[in-house]
Amino acid sequence: MQLVVHCVIEQEDKVLMLQKPRRGWWVVPGGKVETGESLHEAVVREIGEETGLVLQDPELRGVFTILVEENGQLVNHWMLFTFAAGSFTGELVSECEEGILEWVPLDEWMKRPMAEGDKRFLPQIREAEGLVTGTFRYTPEYELIEWRPESGI
Repeated sequence: MQLVVHCVIEQEDKVLMLQKPRRGWWVVPGGKVETGESLHEAVVREIGEETGLVLQDPELRGVFTILVEENGQLVNHWMLFTFAAGSFTGELVSECEEGILEWVPLDEWMKRPMAEGDKRFLPQIREAEGLVTGTFRYTPEYELIEWRPESGI
């Protein structure tokens, strides 16, 4: 099972988004937790590597189980830990190996092409009080089969 962190970073009614080249989908920046890292260490490192920004006090806001199934069989299982932050230092890099970074206005960010599951929970990360949790089931092509919210939604 892989552990993944990412972060909803807000500044002046905008959210930092990353467009991944493979599908053209927009995501919030983040990546895999390395062996021996805490979730906090991982999100600070990943955001720094991808964006050049150093998060100040990121807050864990979501924990999600991601199941990938093919023909009714589980083929992948990972955990996604979603943080939120509104305070950071540093300068946003002009180029990123992972894709295109852009500050997206809040009234536009859910209109961008993205995984269907992200559209279900990302707004809740900003709006819900407390931790948001749930389970997603996807096909190998990341078509959403099922979303089961558990708390915070």
